[in-house]
Amino acid sequence: MNYNQFKHCGLNVTLTMLSGKWKPIILYHLFHNAEMRFTELWRIIPKVAKKVLLDHLKQMEADGLIVRQEKQGFPPEVSYRISEKGEALGPALSALEAWANEHAAEEVAVLRRGGR
Repeated sequence: MNYNQFKHCGLNVTLTMLSGKWKPIILYHLFHNAEMRFTELWRIIPKVAKKVLLDHLKQMEADGLIVRQEKQGFPPEVSYRISEKGEALGPALSALEAWANEHAAEEVAVLRRGGR
């Protein structure tokens, strides 16, 4: 398979949607919470800049992985939840986690101890 073929294959499309330092953790939190406000996400994810978080959320919304809801009021309240399309990633993400626990156990242990 050459690069042009890979560029348009499903694996590359999926990895592109998930790429970004904060996208996996955003998905993690949205999988474990029915709905989260922007400020909740920003506070729970350490070290992420508001602009970067907002950019990732916009990309994920454009890709159909999450749904943005704006509730009218003053000030308006914005919240995010996982979409049906994003929900369908659940088994794949669980399989990736299981793979890491089995085949990259040492790296996982280092991260859990606060290394790297």
